[in-house]
Amino acid sequence: MKGWPVRERQRLWLTQWSGDPHMCSRTVRLEVLQRVPLFMDLTTAEIMSLESHVQAHGYRGGELIYRQGENASSLFVMASGAAKLIRPSAHGQDVVLNILGPGEGCGTLGISGPPQYPDSAMALTDSCALEIPAAVFQEAIELHPRLGLTVLDEVLHRLEQAQETIRRLSADNARQRVAAALLVLADKLGDPRAETIILELPLTRTDLAALTGTTPETVSRVMSRLRDDSIVDTGRCWTTILDRPRLSAAAEG
Repeated sequence: MKGWPVRERQRLWLTQWSGDPHMCSRTVRLEVLQRVPLFMDLTTAEIMSLESHVQAHGYRGGELIYRQGENASSLFVMASGAAKLIRPSAHGQDVVLNILGPGEGCGTLGISGPPQYPDSAMALTDSCALEIPAAVFQEAIELHPRLGLTVLDEVLHRLEQAQETIRRLSADNARQRVAAALLVLADKLGDPRAETIILELPLTRTDLAALTGTTPETVSRVMSRLRDDSIVDTGRCWTTILDRPRLSAAAEG
């Protein structure tokens, strides 16, 4: 979902929740719901009413939030951590559609959508996701008609994202695609430190290949060149953007 302030995403992403990662406090739930663009026009009282129908679920890295083909019964909003959306291609290979951070949603919007989830959502890290049943969301739209316009805006935004992804996959070379993906992830989930941006995310070469429509071998070659050019540095479960302007230039070709 668009519109979530970068600093707030980073703060929630970096916050270490105490105790069981399956716990997500009411304070956090209310804060997240208030900042989700879909609900930003609702009053505090209306958000509190909606929150009473929301369930918080915790996931370990690698756990499925929902599986493709299951009944599409809920909208999920990430409260902390990160998740990836996966859809198998016609050739049986997984395509990573998106990487989600705090404040971003997946699943059904509860309006004449498909009866089944078209993709799978998997936690990349220990995460907390808020589940809003489709029936609850539909009732909220009926009670607050202005929410319907916000939903339409969100649907259009998702369409724009899909069109931009198609454009990049068809027009850009592998270096441009990988650089563009790193920029999006850095802006969404990165931790700015001095002149660098730290991205602590267990994103494998296979994941990055699936996200950019390339192969793991191609991603490895591109990342090696970016390292050689001192644009990025990498290690186990982390990537550092050393020179964002040059990475942006690489994305533009």
